[in-house]
Amino acid sequence: MLDNTRAVLTEDFTFPAGAATLSARLYTPPSTPDVAVVIHGATGVPRDYYKHFAHWLAAEQGMAVLTYDYRDFGHSLTGPMRDSQATMADWALIDMPAARSEMRRRFPSAQHWSIGHSVGGMLGPVQPDIDQIDRMICVCSGLVTLSDHPWPYRALATMFWYGHPPLLVKALGYLPGKALGFGSNLPARVYWQWRKWCTDPLNYVPEIGTSLPEARWAASKTPVDLFTTDDDQVVPPNAVWRLADLHGPKARRHQLSPKEFGLSEIGHIGAFARRNAAVWPRLIAPTNG
Repeated sequence: MLDNTRAVLTEDFTFPAGAATLSARLYTPPSTPDVAVVIHGATGVPRDYYKHFAHWLAAEQGMAVLTYDYRDFGHSLTGPMRDSQATMADWALIDMPAARSEMRRRFPSAQHWSIGHSVGGMLGPVQPDIDQIDRMICVCSGLVTLSDHPWPYRALATMFWYGHPPLLVKALGYLPGKALGFGSNLPARVYWQWRKWCTDPLNYVPEIGTSLPEARWAASKTPVDLFTTDDDQVVPPNAVWRLADLHGPKARRHQLSPKEFGLSEIGHIGAFARRNAAVWPRLIAPTNG
């Protein structure tokens, strides 16, 4: 599956996103790409997690691929995280369109794909540039709320939103994700907005969706593929289908089972892991309609 002998040029650079500057890495194939892809990561997952998938897209599929970190996170963090004013809405409604704008600038003749993981696809219906996206692929992205999680994971999620993590955020001015075993630290306002959405039955829709024109999702002709996995406890299938409903009848729904790929598990994060590369062709496979 992975052929690391094929030449792929990588370039590290920064690009503007509103008042912020974001850190990015571009993977370019040897020949002129017909498709330019932006990978929008999950919450708390740095851009480097997607490097093997991005390299495969460039080397094996001939696509140009951009990975990046949201403002005040990962390589894009430039000062103390406790001073950050970034919100999850900033990530979704400013940073994501800015990344795609950078790729349109660099590859004006290519098709432009948006591949979102979790939060990277969750606000797909309200993207301000949705009609400039030639294909949107959302992986484990959904309008999740506490009641969606199966037990015992629901107990862990309840603790994350109502136990000691919010107390630590108040005390420290940021979420100490590394110390909590979450994986990455997050700005406080990102955590609070994330908490608000994940404890509301309709997630972000009451706060953001109702203030934006419905045409942004109902009338858009952008092809959308939504993928869920049988073993995702973080964003279970019913939450993914709730997001699919926002996109309307054009949304194509795909439920993946680890067994069909000869895998023991995929889960919420695993679709982009190198050990699960067998899943990757399915994520980008051509679809009818």
